[in-house]
Amino acid sequence: MEPMLADFEKVVSGLSFSVPVLPVVSGLSGEVSDEVASPGYWVRHVREAVRFADAVTYTAARGVTTFIEIGPDAVLAGMAAQSVEGGLFVPVQRRSRSEAQTAVGALGRLHTAGVRVDWAGFYGGSGARRVGLPTYAFQRERFWLGSVSGGDVVGVGQVVVEHPVLGAVVVLADSGGVVLTGRLSVDGLPWLVDHGVLGSVLLPGAAFVELAVRAGDEVGCGLVEELTLRAPLVLSGSGGVAVQVVVGGVGEGGRRSLRVYSRREGAGVGEAWVLHAEGVLAEAGPVPEMDLTEWPPPGATDVFVDNAYELLHQQGYEYGPVFRGLKAAWRRGDDVFAEVVLPESAHADAERFGVHPALLDATMHALGVGEHVTGEEATELPFSWTNVSLHANGARALRVHLSRQGPNSLSLKLADENGSPVATIGGLSFRPVSVGQLSAGGSGGLWEVVWRPVSGAGAAVPGGSGAVVFDVVAECGGGLSGSDVVSGVRLVTGRVLGVVQEWLSGAGGGGGPLVVVTRGAVAVGEGEGVDVCQAPVWGLVRAAQAENP
Repeated sequence: MEPMLADFEKVVSGLSFSVPVLPVVSGLSGEVSDEVASPGYWVRHVREAVRFADAVTYTAARGVTTFIEIGPDAVLAGMAAQSVEGGLFVPVQRRSRSEAQTAVGALGRLHTAGVRVDWAGFYGGSGARRVGLPTYAFQRERFWLGSVSGGDVVGVGQVVVEHPVLGAVVVLADSGGVVLTGRLSVDGLPWLVDHGVLGSVLLPGAAFVELAVRAGDEVGCGLVEELTLRAPLVLSGSGGVAVQVVVGGVGEGGRRSLRVYSRREGAGVGEAWVLHAEGVLAEAGPVPEMDLTEWPPPGATDVFVDNAYELLHQQGYEYGPVFRGLKAAWRRGDDVFAEVVLPESAHADAERFGVHPALLDATMHALGVGEHVTGEEATELPFSWTNVSLHANGARALRVHLSRQGPNSLSLKLADENGSPVATIGGLSFRPVSVGQLSAGGSGGLWEVVWRPVSGAGAAVPGGSGAVVFDVVAECGGGLSGSDVVSGVRLVTGRVLGVVQEWLSGAGGGGGPLVVVTRGAVAVGEGEGVDVCQAPVWGLVRAAQAENP
């Protein structure tokens, strides 16, 4: 065995490795790992046990429900099915069967299960073309029962909520807060499958705004003062997720906290909920005046939008019919005006929403078109909303005015077809998103901190980098060694704040990056303690980064 391993190691050492672009679950650790990009990993793979079941259960625990086996047979698919219940396992090839027919059959099975298949690429160059199906007696008429929300919840102490997503509300006796509960699935709300981003079916940010507005109505707060999206909510083709919108008790100035959580349907009591959004609700102000009665807007120039959704598709947005609402756009200086419309198939749902999420999402599509757009721009998602007020319900079409509020933010005014106010959004900012962030099934945030050990002190800051380094322990050691925690916190935060302000003013020297070094300010492993005098440094520096991007 040893000579064979030596020969094998010699061969693989001559190969070139690179870090995987897509997350790879290691067969040795059973977790996502970059160690596959080393010869030693593959030598160990030959020698040690392969933790196949651990790798499958690790993937399933993060929301993956569809597994595709790429190999000569279906052995692994059968083994994986023994480790995960309720998943879809599709082998691309089967022994002693036609390769072409088996592969096409696998694609068809994935397609019928809700997985997006690039059929245009499949048929490319074959001469195939789309043909219309013959009409039949029930064309354009729907006889299936729609989803029914609410149900008999009164008998268990809840109150019915009339909303397409939220079905019931519970008032918390001890705090005065409320919890609104509901269910999300592409079966109950089929139009959700029309919102694809980088290959995943994603609950649009506009839907989180709709949930926040509805929660505010329940407690008499007509203003969503803040709403920050923490993690995407990825929906699978089968099953659903339970949703909770948690509103806190009345605080200072009548404000209430708000959080939106989800958990996969059928999860056990011990399974954690995922926090997707949090914010603040407040009392509404007066309805603003809008100058959108004259339409198209005077002084604005037309923007070509016929290729809007081709451009957006190149940017990673895979919009279906319900989300393709942009009909016209104009520009006047830095301001953008747009006209968006819901298709007739969504009109019934629009009556039940404050603003239909597909219609609100379409208001942002005008930012992705125009002569300056190439289709190669980064894929971005709404990240932060401020001062959102709804003035009228059930809109089917909107006139939109988008104004820049800074390099990373814009405001929106929404009016109906007559120019009457529908909604105002004081601020909206976006953040780039990647395939890797969505492939985790929405269990993590748009940003994630992963701790990895480095070899050698100061390895993270090369000597020639020109960086300004402030070592908290070295500079504030005297204040950290005492027993007075309050004085220690004040000393450390005051010193760090001074250094940050000096560096921002340009007097900090060098023009290179500022590196603030702490030790023990955060826990990098289980069971580790935290130095409470240094811990505030992280929040202070993050605040400075947010204010000075």
